[in-house]
Amino acid sequence: MRVGIVVLPVDRWPDQAERWRRAEEYGFDHLWTYDHLTWDPLGDLPWGATVPTLVAAATVTRTAPLGTWVASPNLRHPVPFARELAALDDISGGRAVLGVGAGGSGSDARVLGGPALSPADRASRLEEFVGVLDRMLTSPVTDHEGTWYRAVGAKTLLPCRQRPRLPFVVAANGPRTMRLAARYGRGWATTGTTRREHGDDAWWSGVGSLARRFDEVLAAADRDPAGIDRLLSVDAATTYSLVSPAYFEEVVGRAAALGFTDVVVHWPVPGAPVYDAPESVLDDIAASLPALRSARP
Repeated sequence: MRVGIVVLPVDRWPDQAERWRRAEEYGFDHLWTYDHLTWDPLGDLPWGATVPTLVAAATVTRTAPLGTWVASPNLRHPVPFARELAALDDISGGRAVLGVGAGGSGSDARVLGGPALSPADRASRLEEFVGVLDRMLTSPVTDHEGTWYRAVGAKTLLPCRQRPRLPFVVAANGPRTMRLAARYGRGWATTGTTRREHGDDAWWSGVGSLARRFDEVLAAADRDPAGIDRLLSVDAATTYSLVSPAYFEEVVGRAAALGFTDVVVHWPVPGAPVYDAPESVLDDIAASLPALRSARP
């Protein structure tokens, strides 16, 4: 079992930098930040830009993969975004990872003034977004005329260091987006489908259903299950995973039992409505990481 951590961009960079350094020193397997303009649960906190934050993180870390958790078409066009991702991969020495999903209906979906989209339309948009990103990152020139996006002679002159491109981790709960993960993803990610107020047991039950559904999607796509990682955002449950080392070990065990290869947790934000714990809990969590890696799906 691998363990990743999200470092939220809620401070000026000099304050954030030490967190990114510590995250790698603690031994977390992959490091992420949110791709939002603002995030509703922490809407009153400062909020930095995603790709510049990851570029800065690349300068204070050495080996850990760095990724978006997760980017969405709510605020991005695939042509310029592909250039940003290739640059991040270059600057980081081939450590960039694209976490990507359909996008929700919060402030990021409204801030640019576009129409509210149905879940079906968001899935359709994501399919096109990921397809154009894939072409932009693997082809020298991309032309595209679609429902959601257009590209005219879009050149990729500085490709990713990783070949054929940086890995995609596709966040997906529905059948269409799961098929997209099976087609393009080195990983599948989920936050579950059950609302926090329904409790932890209901959330884990829903996650189990999603894991079984993804098994079916992989079988239908003739995709080897061993060739795709499964990442679970465990802090979407009612109880924050880092409230104690003992509870975190329980969470990792439950995720492994459902076939997940990776869990993703969040750096504590003391006193906030979510992820509220003292940062000192990370010392104990980090001490347990070597043993937890033996938990196998």
